[in-house]
Amino acid sequence: MTEKLKVLFLCTGNSCRSQMAEGWTRKLKGDIIDACSAGIETHGLNPNAVKVMAEAGVDISGHSSKLLDEFMETGLDAVITVCGHANETCPYFPPRCKVIHVGFDDPPKLAAELADRGEDEERQLDCYRRVRDEIRAFVEKMPENITKRIA
Repeated sequence: MTEKLKVLFLCTGNSCRSQMAEGWTRKLKGDIIDACSAGIETHGLNPNAVKVMAEAGVDISGHSSKLLDEFMETGLDAVITVCGHANETCPYFPPRCKVIHVGFDDPPKLAAELADRGEDEERQLDCYRRVRDEIRAFVEKMPENITKRIA
């Protein structure tokens, strides 16, 4: 049996996008990928991310917001940055670990902009749903869409 690919999803606060990516990867690719997530900072788990993932049948309610420092020595194969800030501030990893950027929109930011314009909660949640579905589409193509970048 081959060893699972070790992948870390990295975002600024490890509250939403990276948590969704970890959840999807564990559900859809857990047999071949060992997924985890972390942030440059910790912002806590976003309740709307938990809500829209549950709608799709993925429970991330037991996840916690973790710092990148916890994973620096874990023998990662790939770090996937899911936001621009994490990509720009991602620290150095050993050559064996490849850093790959796959950016996704920031649902809390988009939802806040809609709230400022008076949009209702359901419309705000649609931002989370769209990004959730985009992340799922990315994860469904793993590991092929990342291993060619790793090789």
